[in-house]
Amino acid sequence: MYKDSMKKYHRSLEKNNGQIIDRWEYFAGEQVPAQSKLDDKTRCMAILAVLLGCQGKEEFKKMLNVALDCGVSGIQAKEIVYQATAYLGMGRVAPFYKVLDKVLEKRGIVVADDRQTTSLEDRMRKGNDIQIAYFKEGMRNSWEKEPEQTAHIKKWLAANCFGDYYTRSGLTDQQREMITFCYIMAQGGCESQLTGHTNGNMNIGNDADFLIDVISQCIPFIGYPRSLNALNVVEKVRKQREEKNNG
Repeated sequence: MYKDSMKKYHRSLEKNNGQIIDRWEYFAGEQVPAQSKLDDKTRCMAILAVLLGCQGKEEFKKMLNVALDCGVSGIQAKEIVYQATAYLGMGRVAPFYKVLDKVLEKRGIVVADDRQTTSLEDRMRKGNDIQIAYFKEGMRNSWEKEPEQTAHIKKWLAANCFGDYYTRSGLTDQQREMITFCYIMAQGGCESQLTGHTNGNMNIGNDADFLIDVISQCIPFIGYPRSLNALNVVEKVRKQREEKNNG
């Protein structure tokens, strides 16, 4: 399904570029997936997230159709776009809301707007609880450890980034932290944050081998430099964790 759907939605690129698109389709649709243990659905979710991260709007539209063909639900597609808002900002994500809505409408997919699980009163507490689950006890009430000038940002991270997005239904914790890794990887220049979310992934069961597989599947869509940077981060974090465990 993945290979055939990839070819279907990239057909428009073949007209004047047949040779190179044929090679790219073989690489992205056959050679790269053959190296992977990911199912098509997980692969597609990662690819949608990196396309948001690198601002690949035209390719996102194509791969959204591929993803829906491969079992990604309308709910999951919406949550991938929604969560990107926290990491990329509305300035970069707004065009993807429009693409998403148009594709879902064209395919007759109706998604209810009913997945919010927090109130304005409890979003900070519930968001911080997720931070603790992903990043350990040191994250508890992290704003209390900050200077007065920056404490508000740590509060926003708990209430907005985690309380408004991660608490929503529609994706598992493992899926949410994987797509966050993908947004950050595809942006480039955010290695400190990528290191933090590499640890977050590993803390909830997305191990180094899984993350390397995710990186590998995204290479055709974001290229080698940012993929190799992400690979370097994962290998460093794995080594640090092994040394800590063996120490």
